[in-house]
Amino acid sequence: MTTVNELREKRATAWNAAKAFLESRRTDKGTLTAEDDATYTRMEQDITDLSKEIARLERQEAMDAELSRPVNQPLTSKPASVSPAADSVVKRGRASDEYKAGMLKALRSNFKQVSNVLQEGVDADGGYLVPEEYDDRLIDVLKEENIMRSLGNIITTSGEHKINIAATKPAAAWIEEGGALSFGEATFDQILLDAHKLHVAIKVTEELLYDAQFPLENYIIDQFGKALANAEEDAFLNGTGRGQPLGLFAETGGGTAALSATSVTADHLMQLIYTLKRPYRKSAKFIMHDKLVAAIRQLKDNNGVYLWQPALTSGEPDKLLGYDVYTSPFCPEGKIAFGDYSYYNIGDRGTRSFKQLTELFAGNGMIGYVAKERVDGKLILPEAVQILTITGSKSAKS
Repeated sequence: MTTVNELREKRATAWNAAKAFLESRRTDKGTLTAEDDATYTRMEQDITDLSKEIARLERQEAMDAELSRPVNQPLTSKPASVSPAADSVVKRGRASDEYKAGMLKALRSNFKQVSNVLQEGVDADGGYLVPEEYDDRLIDVLKEENIMRSLGNIITTSGEHKINIAATKPAAAWIEEGGALSFGEATFDQILLDAHKLHVAIKVTEELLYDAQFPLENYIIDQFGKALANAEEDAFLNGTGRGQPLGLFAETGGGTAALSATSVTADHLMQLIYTLKRPYRKSAKFIMHDKLVAAIRQLKDNNGVYLWQPALTSGEPDKLLGYDVYTSPFCPEGKIAFGDYSYYNIGDRGTRSFKQLTELFAGNGMIGYVAKERVDGKLILPEAVQILTITGSKSAKS
């Protein structure tokens, strides 16, 4: 019986012979005579037939192996518990399950039962660092509620963060052959990301705190996350830079004031788009107040087609003139921003922490909790965001 290996050897020999025949029988024009062409065609057909036979035998061997397996595999040893994979990552520190359980236990006991595992998270004024799993979930809430966290560039800092900016750029110049070189000066500027403290406090009744069925951690994360996100978004858009981040719409340090109009028109929106330099338009988006949307959705082109394009799938932003639109209740009603918001840098200093207030509300049977964070935000390139200011009525005109 011919084996698969033997057929493979025959195919290899036939292929080498075919290649040698082809090279030796080419004419001066690089072609084959009719007789040699017929011979080479037969050699190719033999190789194809061998390949088909090899494939047939391989399928046959696979089928024999499948059918030879026993229907039931007998147990040859005692069942054992499944152990975790050797290469699995062991969570340590604030990411460990022990720290998470310790934090929940401390919350439910008014921090009277503080285990050693929490001692690593104690800060100077009695707070406890949020477990990493909780911190990730809180970040998710901040991103979902805060449009600037989803659009901006987030940096985790451990100290004052310096960002170097090219204030002036060198320019190329034509010179004659043998002519003297002209030198320009490249100057640089720095933007500092500091850390401004933001906190939120809530009160929880003792009944809720001691009820084991109540998902305390989910409630706190949800309430803290929404409150922090709203305060952050307001500051990232309107902040003065004094004790808070510097906002996108700040008169000094914010986006570039490009246009001013008394009403929203299609021409002004088109002009706003092309006021932004071409490299920034690749990732540009609109930000505006919800009240402006009603006016802009009425704009039509010369064919009567609305300029506003609703999203085709849930969760995706609507589009205006082909660019994504984001709305915020904290955006000034008379301003529209258009630009690449990845140049807005958000600096998170360290991580967030909890703190409990036991005595302040003791007479009311309640426990207070405080979450705090330190964050800063600045637009590092004002030219990356152009702003249209509407000075008069917010109504739209085609």
